[in-house]
Amino acid sequence: MQHGDPLLVPGEVEWRIEPGLTDYADAVAAMEKRAAAIAKGTASELVWLIEHPPLYTAGTSADPRELVDPRFPVHATGRGGRYTYHGPGQRVGYLMLDLGRRGRDVRAFVHALEDWLIASLSRVGICAFAVPGRVGIWTDADGREAKIGAIGVRVKRWVTLHGFAINIAPNLSDFGGIVPCGLADFPVASAKSLGKSIAMETFDAALAFGFPAFLGSLAPKR
Repeated sequence: MQHGDPLLVPGEVEWRIEPGLTDYADAVAAMEKRAAAIAKGTASELVWLIEHPPLYTAGTSADPRELVDPRFPVHATGRGGRYTYHGPGQRVGYLMLDLGRRGRDVRAFVHALEDWLIASLSRVGICAFAVPGRVGIWTDADGREAKIGAIGVRVKRWVTLHGFAINIAPNLSDFGGIVPCGLADFPVASAKSLGKSIAMETFDAALAFGFPAFLGSLAPKR
């Protein structure tokens, strides 16, 4: 699996890993275009794995008071949630999946996404978990619950947009310009801060390994 090479995984979902850093506005435009085509039945579903240059995004519930220091560009976005950070060393996954044929259950989609990410982190030696009432992916950092991954999704015409961000080795000080996801009482962690040296390609392989099970869990109940 090489960077930049599209391929199909079970379910005819295209899997694409983008090389380098991808401009956020360009990514959103491409994502919106692809999602619209999926809704029309003229394009396949897509999992798009990328990295962004440093930036902040404001979800639909963002509180301006939580933008502490806008040291990077700030982008309003249609996904749910509050402020979050994207930057090099963070694996961002944009999921354009057709829930119209995968159960039409947004809550089940989010729970399945959490399970997939937790399992993927486990495969690279990181114990992670979900916390009821707090969307995202959590881990133990020196005895404290710390957020290692963010989830923010949007559904339009039953096609999903946006997705997740997992901290592999970003500069954690860059999160200091915001209150991440509105949770001031919890620190942010990364694989690197936990003492794990994990190549992005290794984590991508873990995601790919668990993807068929994730996709299967979205199938409508018969």
